[in-house]
Amino acid sequence: MQDRRLSYTARGLLADLLSRRDGWREDGRHMADTSTQGRGAVRRALKELTEAGYYRVVRVRLADGTIRSEAHVFDVPQRAAPGVARPVAGGRETGRTDALPEKNPEEVPTLPVELPDEQTRAAVAALFRAIRPEPRLRLGEPEARTLAPLVGQWLERGSTAVELAHALLPGLPSPLHSPVAILRDRLQRKLPPPRAEAAPPAYAECPGCHDPVPRPGLCRACAGLVPRPAAPVESTTAGVARARAALRGQRGLTTAPGC
Repeated sequence: MQDRRLSYTARGLLADLLSRRDGWREDGRHMADTSTQGRGAVRRALKELTEAGYYRVVRVRLADGTIRSEAHVFDVPQRAAPGVARPVAGGRETGRTDALPEKNPEEVPTLPVELPDEQTRAAVAALFRAIRPEPRLRLGEPEARTLAPLVGQWLERGSTAVELAHALLPGLPSPLHSPVAILRDRLQRKLPPPRAEAAPPAYAECPGCHDPVPRPGLCRACAGLVPRPAAPVESTTAGVARARAALRGQRGLTTAPGC
């Protein structure tokens, strides 16, 4: 789609051809008659795609001896083999130059098809939940899988499907030509920052005496490395009075008031 050698008509025709299923058959004239460009524009676009290496027609001899023209469509330019002239657009048995007989049924995709893993499935499910209220954002599963890595980043940063919806749905343009493009743009621009992790406590606690220690584990006294310090004595007025009263009670002593 970014090959600047091609006109916009040729790029659109290439996208249409690549979207067809393998083994698809349709007459080029019928394809032109159902578009707004007409036969001349389709013929010129096919010529552009042929010269750029995206479209190739080969003649195949069948078992019964008849010769059929087959069209091969590629998503990357193909170079002709050395010594072999680049084929030109041709028809089926009729010899028409605007026929699109067949998409190569045995063509190996340029990009390997990867089965989605659990994280991809979770990202696709979250994306579908987020865009469900907006009918203009209907996606196919293959399209959703292309956005799964971006959605996965949102999920890793703690976002929910509701938060995705708040980021993706408001203020959509009208008309909306490419749901995938608008979703990719918003997923990239509005990606939230990583959530800050909870700071570790400033100190740990000794499991033996529950005193604060600089790191997890026993304090030096509980570990037997140093003698345990004596507990501090609370020397308050109330404490001293209670101590004197206890001593007097044990000795049976009486004192005058004020002593």
